[in-house]
Amino acid sequence: MADRKTDEDSLARRIAAARSAEPARKDGAKRQENAGWQVASEFIGAMLAGGFIGWFIDRQLGTGPWGLIVMLLLGFVTGLTQSLRRQKSLEERNGD
Repeated sequence: MADRKTDEDSLARRIAAARSAEPARKDGAKRQENAGWQVASEFIGAMLAGGFIGWFIDRQLGTGPWGLIVMLLLGFVTGLTQSLRRQKSLEERNGD
């Protein structure tokens, strides 16, 4: 009977330790998720800004789709560059 009591105590201690470690694990995962969303939103924002500027240039100068195409490409390159920089800084901060 005493053996069963120690097993229950051991189980209770392990459950308590797992529950106390859970918030730290969730917090780290949430931080990584937020960083991923930030990288994605910066990339999409750069593309949208480039597209809007290109559309505006085409509208004002009557250059057809060329301003839009060029600025979309420029927005893509800018967004990609910023995303890679952000990812590199996150990796350096986390020590990976």
